[in-house]
Amino acid sequence: MKYILTLVLFMGFLITPAFAQEEVKNPSLIIDQIEISAEQFNSVLRDAPIVKLVDVHAISWQITIDNNLLYANPDGNAVLRLYDQQDDDRFIEVGMGPQPDNKFWVAVTTEKEGYVVIHKDLDRGWYPETKSIISYTDKAGLTVNNGARIVVTNLDIGQFAIDSYSVHGKEGTTDPPAVNSGILILDFLSGDPAKNMYAYFPFYVAAGMGVIVAILFLTKKRT
Repeated sequence: MKYILTLVLFMGFLITPAFAQEEVKNPSLIIDQIEISAEQFNSVLRDAPIVKLVDVHAISWQITIDNNLLYANPDGNAVLRLYDQQDDDRFIEVGMGPQPDNKFWVAVTTEKEGYVVIHKDLDRGWYPETKSIISYTDKAGLTVNNGARIVVTNLDIGQFAIDSYSVHGKEGTTDPPAVNSGILILDFLSGDPAKNMYAYFPFYVAAGMGVIVAILFLTKKRT
């Protein structure tokens, strides 16, 4: 275990300078971080404002979700919707429920079926100790990792460029607060590989590190 941790840290030191240098040379890469406070989840869907992003994330993108929210009641949720630039009626939804069940679901909208839940896990659906990852490429489609395993693989959702998001957590206006405190952090990373051969490099690094962290977490739990 110690040797693996040392390897992870060593990879981080090697990768960071190379990536920093490449970031300057690669204008197609977009990196952004958003912190969403607890009170923003204490609203119902119809009252949740749609927040425009500074940059549009298209072609190939990845979002890392770091959920550090403290839920206020067992029926509360933290629901994130990512909207398509061309049509606000098209979105990707990720829902994360409170401990100890850690409910987790992923839904998308399609032209024929409308709102469709493509994955739902009512028990141990996400892991507070790790980060969930949503990734997309126009070639391979949508993939979702719940922090321990891939739960959606290469789902074809057509062209999808993110330009806005919304969050909510309550089912009805008379419900008690969904979240008490904490924040949810979104790390956005996107790039166009056609503009630079290294555009996919950060995605490979992030995916590889995510797998290593998940393995370490699961191995530790078993021991």
